[in-house]
Amino acid sequence: MFRINEYFDGQVKSIAFNTQDGPATVGVMAPGEYIFGTSTVEYMTVTSGLLSILLPGESEWRDYREFETFKVEKDVKFQVKVAEETSYRCLYQ
Repeated sequence: MFRINEYFDGQVKSIAFNTQDGPATVGVMAPGEYIFGTSTVEYMTVTSGLLSILLPGESEWRDYREFETFKVEKDVKFQVKVAEETSYRCLYQ
């Protein structure tokens, strides 16, 4: 069944569910800056809004807009800047 997740004092919320490709979440982020950690490889797709991402080992932020996807490796931390309310889908593998 579904599982509700809430992070950063309610500024990030998601609903977890299972897909044919594996576990996934859909969620929303309020404007702010966040640091997330991974325990699996994650494929994150912006579904509305804009995420600025700084991946481990990189020195430049990259912007991801609606329908763009980025990959985050397992067991790392990555930084996220959110300028406007943004929604996403994350697939865990």
